[in-house]
Amino acid sequence: MDMKDVILSLLMESSTITEKFIELTLSRLKSLTYTVKNDDAFALSFLLQKVENTIRNSCNTTSIPDGLIFIAVDMVCGEFLMNLKQTNSLGDSFNAEMAIKQVKLGDANVSFDDENENKKLDELFSYMMNHGKGEFICYRKIRW
Repeated sequence: MDMKDVILSLLMESSTITEKFIELTLSRLKSLTYTVKNDDAFALSFLLQKVENTIRNSCNTTSIPDGLIFIAVDMVCGEFLMNLKQTNSLGDSFNAEMAIKQVKLGDANVSFDDENENKKLDELFSYMMNHGKGEFICYRKIRW
């Protein structure tokens, strides 16, 4: 049984998380140089549902809108990696050197070259968890 199937089996009945969403999350973690382990299945399924519920409640929808999928993936990965960091479980599964040295969005440019590694990781994970939340409003429905 591969990781995607393990995560699918752990998801609650009420979850609308798709295989594509799980594959995107696992691929994003891999692109961040994190090596996913079998022990990560429960934590990932928990965070997938947590982020799904956050977005569903914020937007008053029954599932994550297609336009928010990539934001949701980053939120899950950011929370997952931050949890591992805070519990000293990140270890060799994550290459902090790869983490980021610079983020450029439009005219804004943030450089992390001179900062220590811990602060750099905190900034990266915080960015992943929070960037894009302003886009939730585009998909918000009125609650009666």
